[in-house]
Amino acid sequence: MSGSVKDSHTTEEVLHKSLVNNEDQRPYAIVAITKHGVEKARTLHRLLPASHLYYMEKFACGDEKELDIRMFTGSVRLLFPDFFKQYSGLIFFISLGAVVRMMAPLLQDKKLDPGIVVVDDRGKHAISVLSGHLGGANELTREVSRLIDAHAVVTTASDVQKTIPVDLLGRKFGWTLTSFEKVTPVSASVVNEEPVAIIQESGEKNWWMYPDKTLPDHFQLYSSMKEAWEADFKAVLLITHRLLSKAEEERFLTNGVLYRPKTIVLGIGCNRGTSATEIESVIDKVLMEQELAKASIRNIATITLKQDEEGLLEVCNKYGWELVAYTPEELNEMPMSEKSDTVYRYTGAYGVSEPAALRSAGVTKPLLAKVKSGNVTISIALTNDIDHK
Repeated sequence: MSGSVKDSHTTEEVLHKSLVNNEDQRPYAIVAITKHGVEKARTLHRLLPASHLYYMEKFACGDEKELDIRMFTGSVRLLFPDFFKQYSGLIFFISLGAVVRMMAPLLQDKKLDPGIVVVDDRGKHAISVLSGHLGGANELTREVSRLIDAHAVVTTASDVQKTIPVDLLGRKFGWTLTSFEKVTPVSASVVNEEPVAIIQESGEKNWWMYPDKTLPDHFQLYSSMKEAWEADFKAVLLITHRLLSKAEEERFLTNGVLYRPKTIVLGIGCNRGTSATEIESVIDKVLMEQELAKASIRNIATITLKQDEEGLLEVCNKYGWELVAYTPEELNEMPMSEKSDTVYRYTGAYGVSEPAALRSAGVTKPLLAKVKSGNVTISIALTNDIDHK
């Protein structure tokens, strides 16, 4: 890793040592190429622990190794491709025009490009330049401005108007967008104050981001697609764990976006050695029968005896689901639609899948009490954020 002013570091060495083979991964890179920029960048680096600092070797202060500061010689332009690959946020104490020219050939997609913030040489203004929403540049701009007492410049319409950022709604809760195809036209309806229907059948309710402002009048809230069916709207924000019928897709997603909140908990019991293929097959079959979206699964719950079950772990790892395990005593505290003495003799619990799902979801009634298929038993519970209609 680069950092000692006693060594000679070419740009190529910095790329090789500090970026490609860097084991100390941090989300942000701070880059400066002028004397005053370096001074401000060093201050920011001290206040922003989740950052690496890069600046030209000619501005070395002698404490770079101690402070884990990386130096380079040559043109910063050569570092840009690797910065784009290695960091989710980039903060440049470089002129806006120069940054725009250097980043232009590297731009791919707003879902992939890092958030870029440009700060002037004196640290007076921090400007959100690229990937303001998905890349987090707007949020990073505000944080940088707070840390170095600069003025934050954010030009994204939804941020300026303090309205709903369509591509970020619910992201802090883990909600996922099923498609970005309609994000741009729906965002246009939002910022142009056209009638927008917000249909929320599930998920966290406290998604509105501005406590000092009420939801604008051009948004209308509905608790179900049935309730919104006859409504007049230009765009739709649809939040649900349910699979949509073809008619519902045509009605609400022609100019709408679909969010999947993480509100489904699967309780699973299985015989020892059950394969991941069989477990996943049962999950898919039951979800289809219940008309539930796989993308809304929050986690799988089971008994501690099964917390090392390879098939369960493989399925959870594949989809990034947490495997939550409870002791027999914890499971026996939960209500069950049917208690099994046989299960008790083998596990110490009168049931596994149903009480595990209920306990993990924090509810007392399941959506699906229990289904057994082959070596797998599965139950489904919906979290407290769900409207149990």
